[in-house]
Amino acid sequence: MSPNRLENQRAERFSALYDDSYVDVLRFLARRTSLNAAEDVAHEVFLTAWRRLDDVPMLRDEARAWLFGTARNCLLREWREAGKRNELSVRIADAASTLRLSDEAQTADTRLDLASAWSRLDPSHQEVLSLAIWEQLPSSLAGTVLGISAQSYRVRLHRARSALRQHLDEPTPPQHFPSTVTEHQA
Repeated sequence: MSPNRLENQRAERFSALYDDSYVDVLRFLARRTSLNAAEDVAHEVFLTAWRRLDDVPMLRDEARAWLFGTARNCLLREWREAGKRNELSVRIADAASTLRLSDEAQTADTRLDLASAWSRLDPSHQEVLSLAIWEQLPSSLAGTVLGISAQSYRVRLHRARSALRQHLDEPTPPQHFPSTVTEHQA
């Protein structure tokens, strides 16, 4: 096969990968950082994919998992370079901004409870749950993203679900507001 033909096939494969996965990778990153930073990191992910195209799996779901793993690593590297040593956490939409005025008070309460429980979850639990829920990855591919075995991922997923369930069952801790009246004034 001629070098031009090989290069054209490579470009076509990359183009198909990009078209199929860019939005998914961007969403994956946007749940973990600002949209501007997510766009920058997504471009870095696809630059890495172009350079290492032979390492990217051929099957769609496996390729997405590879891209998510690369995205996670790029984001962590960027945070390290920026001096931010925070753990990777997954954000969900602010409950107040997603709450719509409607007759479905039960749905609103559920959203508020979920948002509150999610914010109290450990970032590692958020990451494991997001791979299962938002990215809809099977255990084997989610494990690939995190660099662990499928069995280890399933154990982490079980623990994360239990933690979320526990936070949903517990009432939200009350917010303490400083009193304006002191003991001496009362």
